[in-house]
Amino acid sequence: MKLLNIGFGNMVNADRIIGIVSPDSAPIKRLVQDAREKGALIDASYGRRTQAVLIMDSDHVILSGIPLESITGRAAEENEEKRK
Repeated sequence: MKLLNIGFGNMVNADRIIGIVSPDSAPIKRLVQDAREKGALIDASYGRRTQAVLIMDSDHVILSGIPLESITGRAAEENEEKRK
């Protein structure tokens, strides 16, 4: 199991991530609201503006306060290490 740092000391299982997306589009905002209503939303933004939304294979949605590019860069590094 590889853990991915999503900011502020929070980690997620990198193998369970389906996608990492920007929170700005209307479909993603609806996805976040639906997850909030069914209790599957995890807010790891620590009160900061949401900059990335992680969609997990367990139907959980995780909000992160660090930039999308930072998380995807970290995920790419994890993939490179996994290939070695």
